[in-house]
Amino acid sequence: MATATLTSKGRITIPAQVRASLGIDTGDRIEFVALDTGKFAIMAATHSATDLKGLIRKPTKAVSIDDMNLAIAEQGSKAS
Repeated sequence: MATATLTSKGRITIPAQVRASLGIDTGDRIEFVALDTGKFAIMAATHSATDLKGLIRKPTKAVSIDDMNLAIAEQGSKAS
């Protein structure tokens, strides 16, 4: 198990083994995610929103704003 020590300034050095497993390098960002168990998970946050472009294909048929609003209203009425 990898361990690290907290400095008086609240800093830690992430062990090389953990950095390699997360695929992070100098300047990359990480997130601390709270789990239901009261513990935290460390996750790499190295991708920006623009990196996500192209992950979801374009719909075959364009949807109008009115159609979207109608679908939202219908789902909202079912939830009540």
